[in-house]
Amino acid sequence: MCVNSIEHLAAIQAIHKSGNVWVPVNVQLDPASIEHVLSHAEVSGVFIDASLFDVPALRALVERLGLLTVVIGARQAAAGTLQFDALASRAPAQPLADARGDDELALIMYTSGTTGKQKGVMHSHRSVHGALLTCAQSFEATEHDVVGSVLPLFHCAQHAISTGALMVGASLWLAHGFDPAAMLAAIARERISWLPCLPMMFDALMKHPERPRTDLSSLRLCMYGLAPMPKNLLADIRCDMCADVRLDTGQTEMYPPTMVYRASDHPDKDGNCWGMSAAQVETAVMDDDGRLLGPGEVGEIVHRGPNVFLGYLKDPDATAAARRFGWHHTGDIGMFDADGHMLFLDRKKDMIKSGGENVSSIKLEAVLLAHPAVGGAAVVGLPHPHWGEAVAAFVVLRQADGACGEDELLAFCKERLGRFEVPKRIRFVDGLPMTPTGKVQKFQLRTAHLALFASEEG
Repeated sequence: MCVNSIEHLAAIQAIHKSGNVWVPVNVQLDPASIEHVLSHAEVSGVFIDASLFDVPALRALVERLGLLTVVIGARQAAAGTLQFDALASRAPAQPLADARGDDELALIMYTSGTTGKQKGVMHSHRSVHGALLTCAQSFEATEHDVVGSVLPLFHCAQHAISTGALMVGASLWLAHGFDPAAMLAAIARERISWLPCLPMMFDALMKHPERPRTDLSSLRLCMYGLAPMPKNLLADIRCDMCADVRLDTGQTEMYPPTMVYRASDHPDKDGNCWGMSAAQVETAVMDDDGRLLGPGEVGEIVHRGPNVFLGYLKDPDATAAARRFGWHHTGDIGMFDADGHMLFLDRKKDMIKSGGENVSSIKLEAVLLAHPAVGGAAVVGLPHPHWGEAVAAFVVLRQADGACGEDELLAFCKERLGRFEVPKRIRFVDGLPMTPTGKVQKFQLRTAHLALFASEEG
């Protein structure tokens, strides 16, 4: 239970080296969700930052579960706990455990909870090790790189990037959280060469007043993930920050990277392009009957390769469903274009079926984000008495003064979308429900607005 730090990285390696299983905990979750992870995984011991251990609800939780507790950053050990520094400075009390087998359990990482309850994803040493090597290879990491590690290490993407970079001797600049001014200063001071961030982080960096005065010449690669990159933002990054911009995709279940998109090489393609498979992954598009589909045909994106998970902890039914027909089922809908690139169309659960037509929420969100007044957007299908589902968009404006109205955005959408894709309603909100890793929790929007179209007939 740690934020990013050198001690956090050391704790991860110590857990593996001693033959134990790493269970990373998203420390931004509420105490009840953290308790679910600790109890469901049957955790026996915890490394925890002193600042978190000082939170009464978390300390009470750790004590109630009777966990062996190692506190990072504590000046002195509280009763019943161990100090990280004191523990790290002494020799092992006993020989380290024998090396674990390649296919034995290495970690249990919990999903982000975008569709409800978190599931425990089990990975072997083989699957993670292969993914880390592929990550280093896919992004040409060398011992000369300095990687900006601002995303949380408890997330599979940052873990793969950071640990993969360390495997080839690169250096890391670890941040406890994202601050655009501090990030820009670090790029210039530390000569950061590889910068993985969320699109909204890149947007903040590009708009910061210090950015034009910051030396960004060390950057060789800007990498994004977890959300589509608006086309205009991508062009701005390429022009004013770093010429090489790439997308890295993956899943907790399919340790990243699974696909890599060299966005700078294809400025004509939209933000939903996922590129091609990483070296260790085979990717296909499949229909509901297990038939593999060709270019231009829409179906579920499936993968297979050594980086696939062992299964969901204590959930054999979900495990069996995820590996039907011998492939890992991502729950994402997509198709290959004429160039062999994967186009991500939507999450299977988020595809909207309105009046017999399939509407991609991702496509509509990309259009909305292209409007200069829009800072965030989420699109969902809501029950409608006539259409079955109707398209509803929830928009966060860049400025809260309401300078842009619903009619203006609807006209903007009508110029760029088919008639059936244009939202029936646009609602302006102060913020979108998000997971701590930056994914929109659309199920919360659906639940909160189920009755939006209840009184309409056509």
